[in-house]
Order: sequence, then structure tokens, then C-alpha cells
Amino acid sequence: MTQLRVYLLVKDLGRQFAAYMSTPTRARGYPPMQGEHSLIIEVAPALAIHRICDLALKQMPDMEPGLLYTERQYGILELHSPDLAQLEQAGKAILDGIGCKAEDQLKPRTLYADILDDVSDQHAIILNRTREASMLLPGKSLLVYELEPALFATVAANEAERAAPGITLVDVQMIGASGRLFLAGTHEECERARDRIDKVLGSVIGRTRKD
Repeated sequence: MTQLRVYLLVKDLGRQFAAYMSTPTRARGYPPMQGEHSLIIEVAPALAIHRICDLALKQMPDMEPGLLYTERQYGILELHSPDLAQLEQAGKAILDGIGCKAEDQLKPRTLYADILDDVSDQHAIILNRTREASMLLPGKSLLVYELEPALFATVAANEAERAAPGITLVDVQMIGASGRLFLAGTHEECERARDRIDKVLGSVIGRTRKD
């Protein structure tokens, strides 16, 4: 039986987030573009993601999969299109095919969030050695998030950019036990991004994780 963990429709991809998703590390298939829409799904067991991909592409052959990935426990698929209605139809085919509703996904949970002001040179350097997006400059404020399921870091990153267009996307870690997000800017930009992330994540309808 396929368990739906994440069903995310991310509308109107921001410039930085789309660029991040287009890097070879993330877009192992077709890279998304700014302004397109993305459907991101996570299921368990991991190999069930191939049934998810099959359902979507047979319903909507023009969909572009950017990421099809199986980790130890979960499978992940990202589809994108400039046509939101077609993406929604692909999503419906997936949900119907596995007998689920979008509300069957897990409700996101924030494990940690903080704003660090006036980041030191040494701190910026060590973070920049492992980041996968833009550089963190010393003296900036740094907004960090850790949340689960990990894929919710994607919608958090995109919504942060929409709420605070001047903010810098430093890194998104969207695969694993928990997701992590690093954003840099002024303290006010980080606050706007944080407030938007909290609002969007809080509005997601889903089941509560049982630990």
C-alpha cells in the first residue's frame, strides 16, 4: 500500500528557487523555469514513486519531471509545467491511482527556526563551503529553518522569496529525515520571510505525524 507523505503544489516558482531546482544536483531530468508551477510528491515505500510517475505521465505526457529520486525509505517526484490546470490533472490522476486525497499527506512541523544577525566572517565561510545556492555574505542576517517532512523546505523557500524579493537563497536541503532552509538578507527581510513561511505551513491540511 502506497503511503502519501507529501503532496505539494508550488505555484509561480520564484527566480532563485527555480534556479536552485535547475542545478544538476536537483534537476536530474528537466529543469524548471521561473514562473512555472511545480508538483512535488513524496511516498513510501520508496519504489512506489515509479508508479506515481507512470500515472502522471500517462495522464499528461507533456509534463516534465525534474526530479525522480529514491532514498532509503521514501520516493520523491517533482513535475513542472507552465500550465497549472494540466499539472493539477496530473496530480488528480496520481491521487486517484493510489486511492488517496491531498489531505492524506503529513502536516508539516517546524522543528527549529531562528534569525541570526550580523553573521561573522568565519561563520559565512564555513556555510558557503557546503551551500548549493547563493553565497552568504558576512554582516547579513541569516534565517534558518528545520522542518519535517523535508520536502516542505521547498515551498518554504519559494514563499520566502515571494514575501521578501530581496532575500538571498543560500541553501535548501529538501531530502532526508528533515528539511533545512538557509536565507540571508536584512533582519526585516528575514522577519517577513519567516512570517510568510509560518503562515503557509500553518495552512496546510494533513494528518498529524505519530512519533
